[in-house]
Amino acid sequence: MNDLPEISVPEISVVVPVMNEAGNIQPLIVGIEAAFGKRAIEIIYVNDASTDATLDELKAEKATRPHLRIITHSKRSGQSAALRTGIFAARSERIATLDGDGQNPPADLVHLEKVWQQSKQDHDLVMVAGVRQKRQDNLGKQVASRMAKRLRAWLLGDKHPDSGCGIKVFDRALFLRMPYFNHIHRFMPIIAKREGAEVLAVPVDHAARQVGSSKYGNLDRLLVGIADIRGVMWLMRRSPKNLETQELE
Repeated sequence: MNDLPEISVPEISVVVPVMNEAGNIQPLIVGIEAAFGKRAIEIIYVNDASTDATLDELKAEKATRPHLRIITHSKRSGQSAALRTGIFAARSERIATLDGDGQNPPADLVHLEKVWQQSKQDHDLVMVAGVRQKRQDNLGKQVASRMAKRLRAWLLGDKHPDSGCGIKVFDRALFLRMPYFNHIHRFMPIIAKREGAEVLAVPVDHAARQVGSSKYGNLDRLLVGIADIRGVMWLMRRSPKNLETQELE
């Protein structure tokens, strides 16, 4: 029996989007719990219409974990949609995210959260985004990621070293201010910055995938990335930048 407290307002909501991650569920949940210890947290898994045993494994873990929440999509909608679902459902105003494949060590979330807390002393909205060190992906995936990174830097002026890294800590209010579109998870740092947030890059570890395989092909990743960049270029031209408002007495 897991003895973390059941609470109505957790200190932090950890959002994990998953699609066909059977075999990775239990180890990652245990890792998240170990990272945060006895703190009052909630873990929100968003199941994006998995067709394997992902949902069954989640239900088995929830039986002894009142702090574990499961939200499932009726049809496959993508990683960004799953993140959005989880963040909208979160009870805490402090959000942590990480991928469900086990390649982001949960222990790094605690360090990112500390950096977030320090930055919050001087900034209303903060995003702390991980930068993967010694990536354990195959060569094709790394090449596709490097090409997408260079395109983002050239066309968008995105200087963040690893926009696609899934491990982040940020204000829920910040995400709610950001325009939503499919694949926003690949552009969150630059969009957060446009919303006036302080965006910090922090090195994190990266582990090899132990179970399953990536849901993105390398060519598909690159082609979709190019289309997304064009869309973000339009969005950033058309939306107001860091609009300041004042309510009169």
